[in-house]
Amino acid sequence: MKTVFVVGAGPAGMFAAQKIGQGGHEVIILNRDIKPGGLAEYGIYPTKDKMKIGLRKQFAKVLSLPNVHYFGHVPVSSQSRVSISDLKELGPSAIVFAVGAQGTKKLGLPGEQVSGVYAAKDFVYSYNLLPPFTSRDFSTGKRVAIVGMGNVMVDIARWLLIDAPVKTAEEVVVVARRGPFEAKFDKKEFDYIEEFLDRKAFDEELRRIQPQLSAVGQDVSKLAEETFPVLATPAADHPAGKPRLRFRFLCSPQAIHADAGGRIDRLNVAENVLFERDGSIGCKATEQSADLDVDTMIFAIGDVADPALGLPYNRDSYVINPDQSDPKRAAYELFDPQGGKVLDGMYAVGWARKASDGLVGIARHDAEVGAVHVLKYLETARDSNTNVAQVQNFLERKGLQAVSKADLECLARAEEKQAQKNGVPWFKFAEDNAMLAAIEAEKAKAVTA
Repeated sequence: MKTVFVVGAGPAGMFAAQKIGQGGHEVIILNRDIKPGGLAEYGIYPTKDKMKIGLRKQFAKVLSLPNVHYFGHVPVSSQSRVSISDLKELGPSAIVFAVGAQGTKKLGLPGEQVSGVYAAKDFVYSYNLLPPFTSRDFSTGKRVAIVGMGNVMVDIARWLLIDAPVKTAEEVVVVARRGPFEAKFDKKEFDYIEEFLDRKAFDEELRRIQPQLSAVGQDVSKLAEETFPVLATPAADHPAGKPRLRFRFLCSPQAIHADAGGRIDRLNVAENVLFERDGSIGCKATEQSADLDVDTMIFAIGDVADPALGLPYNRDSYVINPDQSDPKRAAYELFDPQGGKVLDGMYAVGWARKASDGLVGIARHDAEVGAVHVLKYLETARDSNTNVAQVQNFLERKGLQAVSKADLECLARAEEKQAQKNGVPWFKFAEDNAMLAAIEAEKAKAVTA
């Protein structure tokens, strides 16, 4: 019998598990969170119910496979009760790491540690109700700077301006290293927040940076058709009392200053100029700088793998096999650079392999391609001497209250009942203890029924 551990239950982990399970092998999923889904559950914007429901159905189909087993509420890292060494000692035939990019990517700025400064991933987790982020302080003030110009920025701005239960933001300032032509967000996503754009301030910003844009052949008059369709309409005065969305282009954060209470109150930025190289636009800092008065700052600049997992790590990702004789296979194999060898039977897929690369569809494709290489490896790999009962006993000895597939069904029933009781479309428990208690309550009802 061949048994494969899949660590992580986001889209990459679930679809890798499905592919390997369909290949006839036993698959044991170990997930940090109680619920499966990863970013599909806790990263997609809260009101995108149709997308989330569709993905939950797909994940339920994966878990319905009798040879795919699930243990949630089981963190794996060098700092957790379960380490990679522990997993290897259990004797699986292979281990697939689909843990996503759970590291925190900031810029290493002076003052980054002050309060009111957050990583986008953590902030998104908090409003998407992922424990333990729900119990941490993600308070926002009146002037919020979001560093980055992609869809995550749009989501955060949308939350602050539209859907946050308590709206504090009077102004959201998008801080971008490059210019408006390099915006990475989708136009249809920007539509949600376009009404908050301070058009007169935006036009002034475009005039400020026009010389730099012209220097690299960028024509401001084409912005309406390429990036900001709102520019095709006449500018009007911003409605009094309505929160404002502003952009600050061509600047890079370089220092954070705090007030007497220890919270950010000023962001110092370096003014940038653009340059063209090999057909792409880059930027570089000048000696000029400016201060932005903000009381909250959120980095939305992508993510990195978490070095605390315990795998060989290089800058922002785990180390994969550099062998170019079979680059497709090697791209998924984990590698020990100190020993100069492949970590036998250990693979990475999805964002664990390449952080912040694409959305669910790309994660699925990457996982399924990686799973093909795992299946090929399993053809000659040793049989496993572990099974589900042994893993369950091991986790109990570690003092972990693991969540099974049956437990997930209990949790789903409990949340559905709570949603009906509250008269809302959906409901999520915001703490692990509340989820575990709800599971036990549903089990007790089943026994007495």
